[in-house]
Amino acid sequence: MNELDQRPKRPGVAFAGFALPFVLLVSVALAYQAGSFAGIGWHGGEYAYAFVGVAAGSVLVGSLLIFARPGSPWKSFGSGMLLAGASGGVIAIAIIVLFMIAFSQSSLTF
Repeated sequence: MNELDQRPKRPGVAFAGFALPFVLLVSVALAYQAGSFAGIGWHGGEYAYAFVGVAAGSVLVGSLLIFARPGSPWKSFGSGMLLAGASGGVIAIAIIVLFMIAFSQSSLTF
């Protein structure tokens, strides 16, 4: 048997690593929809900064956790965080591209 076969299987750790940033990203999106922080002066830009910050932070922390010692469950947790953060980044880029396409097709002038 090699080293990979002897490691304990922890399938829930990677899912937990994915779920943490995913829940945070969804929470930011729902807070924007509900206007939860409008009372303290938050508008769309602050929510966008929070969304990008959560996505970038989970990519950074996930990347750092992947370098944990071999056999550590933190590597799996980091992989899940990296996947969720990258997904959030792709979603943010897709939204920006959609807005750019919509504005280029409209007759609005600035």
